[in-house]
Amino acid sequence: MNAHAAVRAGAGYVLPRYGRRTVEGMNATRTISARLRADRRVRDAAPAVLLALLFVIAPAFGPHGWTSADIAPTLLAVASCLPLVVRSRWPLAVLLATLALDVLRIIVTPHAGTAPAAAVVALYTLATLRRRSLAWPVGIASAALITAVYAVVHGQSGTSGVVLGLFDLPILATALGDTVRNRRAYLAEVEARAERAERTREQESQRAVAEERLRIARELHDVTAHHLTLVNAQAGVAHHLMRTDPDAAYQALGQIKETSRAALDELRATVGLLRRPDDDPAQLHPLPGLADLDELFGTFRASGFQVDVRRRGTAVPVATGVQLAAYRIVQEALTNARRHASGAHVRVLLEYGAGSLHITVANDAPHGVHPRTAASRLSAGQPAGAHPETGPGAGRHTGHGLIGMRERATALGGTVSAGPDHAGGYRVRAELPLPSAASHPSATPAEPAPPAAPTGSTVWDANDTKGPR
Repeated sequence: MNAHAAVRAGAGYVLPRYGRRTVEGMNATRTISARLRADRRVRDAAPAVLLALLFVIAPAFGPHGWTSADIAPTLLAVASCLPLVVRSRWPLAVLLATLALDVLRIIVTPHAGTAPAAAVVALYTLATLRRRSLAWPVGIASAALITAVYAVVHGQSGTSGVVLGLFDLPILATALGDTVRNRRAYLAEVEARAERAERTREQESQRAVAEERLRIARELHDVTAHHLTLVNAQAGVAHHLMRTDPDAAYQALGQIKETSRAALDELRATVGLLRRPDDDPAQLHPLPGLADLDELFGTFRASGFQVDVRRRGTAVPVATGVQLAAYRIVQEALTNARRHASGAHVRVLLEYGAGSLHITVANDAPHGVHPRTAASRLSAGQPAGAHPETGPGAGRHTGHGLIGMRERATALGGTVSAGPDHAGGYRVRAELPLPSAASHPSATPAEPAPPAAPTGSTVWDANDTKGPR
C-alpha cells in the first residue's frame, strides 16, 4: 500500500462496532454536556426553584385557599429545597439535609402534604453521582425512615396507599438515578473507545506514510547512487583518455550513454510504480533479483572495475522480497566500493546455506595505497583512496546506503554487518533467510545454474583478505 492509499484507507475508516453515526451523535451529546457543565449551578438550582414555587402555589388551589395553617409547612417545604442548589457538589450532605427537613415537616405538620419531594430529588442525584454500593443502601434506609415516621405520626389514620407511595418514591428515585449513572458510564466508555480507535487509525496512517516514505527513499537511493557512481567513473575515464586514447574515451562515453539511459528507465519505472493508484498486474514490471546479478556485475566491469564472483551451494527458489533485498545489497556494496576504493579488486560470494543466503562483498586496499594507511583512513571515516593532502575530513561519506541495506535485511529477519578488515580493505556481510517454497508461494527460482568458469576467471576464498588468487 502506498502513502496515498494509506491516507485514503484512513479517511474511509469506519469504527467496526459503533459506526460513524454513533460517533456523530456522541459529538453532539458532548457539546450539549459541555454547555451544561459550564453552568452547573443553574442546572442544580432549577429543580430547587421549581419545587419551591410548587410548594408556595399549591395551597392556593386547595379547598380553602391560602390559610395561616399553610405558612409553617410551606416554609419547611421551601427550606428543604434550598440545599438542592449544591446537590452535585455534596450529594450525600444535601440528601441528609433535605431528608431531615422533610421528616421534620411530616412531624410538625402531620395534616399538610407529605410528599418528600426534595429528598426524592436528592436521592436521584446521589444515585447518579455515587457508586451503587452507597446509593442503594442510603435509598432503602431513606424510604424506610420516611415511611416509619409517617406511620408513627398518623397511626391508624394513615392509608396503606399513602404509606406504599412514601416507600416507593425514594426507591424509584434511586433506581432511576442508578439507571442514568449506568447509561452515562456506558456512553463514556463508548466515547473513550471511539477516541482510542480514532487515535489508533491516525497512528496507523502515519506509520504507513512513514514506511512508504522510507521505501521510496531506499528505492530512489539504490537506483540513483548505483548509476550515477558508474557515470562518474566512466566520465573520469573518458576525461583522462580524451587526448591520449580517443577510441577508449569514445567507448567510455558510449557506456555513459547506456548507463544514464538505464538509470532513467529504472527511475521512470520506480516513479510510475509509486504514482500508480492501484496495483494493475498488466503494468507491473519484474523487480530485480538474483538472476539479474550477472548483468549488474557486467555494468561494473564495463566501467573498468574488477569484480570477481563466486557461488556456493545449490540454488533454491527464493521469495521475491529476499531476491530484491539481495540484489540491492550487492548493488549498494559494489557502488560504495567503486566510490571509496577506486581501482581495488572486489570479490563477491553468494552462498546458499541451510535456510539462509549468505552474501559477502569484499574489496582490498586501492592500488598505490598501503594497507595500513587504507585501514586508518577507513577507521577515520575517509575513503581508502583519499589523498593525504585533502585533509582529515575530506571524502567523509554521510550517505544512507549502509542504513538502507540493514533496513532491508532486518525487515526480512536477516542481518548486515560492514567494516574495514586488517588488510586495509572493506567487507560487507549479509545473511538473508530462505523460507521454504511451500510456505511462500511467491518464491521464484533464485537464478540459473552458474555456467562453468570461463578461462581467466578468478576463484577465491571469502575469508581471504589478500585478494584473488
